[in-house]
Amino acid sequence: MNADAHEPAPAGRPDAGDTDGHESPGSTGEVQLDNGIFRVTKWTIDPGGRIPMHRHDHEYVVVPLVTAAMHVRNADGTETVAELATGASYTRPAGSEHEVSNPGDDPVVFVEVERLS
Repeated sequence: MNADAHEPAPAGRPDAGDTDGHESPGSTGEVQLDNGIFRVTKWTIDPGGRIPMHRHDHEYVVVPLVTAAMHVRNADGTETVAELATGASYTRPAGSEHEVSNPGDDPVVFVEVERLS
């Protein structure tokens, strides 16, 4: 799929597949690449914004573009704080289900790389 193509958002993923970006309550996801093997999405969460509860159907890598803290509320109701450091990538397993929010004063920006196959 090229950067100009559109496809419906995969089930359980807000914003995914919307190549023009999608405004959610204070967050924007811009799919930069989706070639059927990988999907690369740049996420921006504004101060006070959030990415609503969603499930990751694929293993993924997060590459923070800023140093910041995100609040994470898991599907089971537990909450954690994810401390992001610019360029310090980390991976998460398929099946992760959570909502993330930005309690800070500056935007949280990261790139998410999903392995689709």
